[in-house]
Amino acid sequence: MTTPRRRIVRPGPPSAAPANPQRVQKVRDMLERERVLLDRWMARLKRAFTSLSKHQRRVAHLERRIRQMEAT
Repeated sequence: MTTPRRRIVRPGPPSAAPANPQRVQKVRDMLERERVLLDRWMARLKRAFTSLSKHQRRVAHLERRIRQMEAT
């Protein structure tokens, strides 16, 4: 004779506590600081990428120039 499978009863997820306005403000301040830091890093990254592109173009130009000089 088969017995029905027992159902496991688990407690539900804990209810979220109401948002503390001071805590929310603290997290918003952290978000603002992170956004400022991100903007700063993005500016640095853009400058670095532009510099890298210039160097790559210069190297490619010099390589072409050497090939042309060797071909003649």
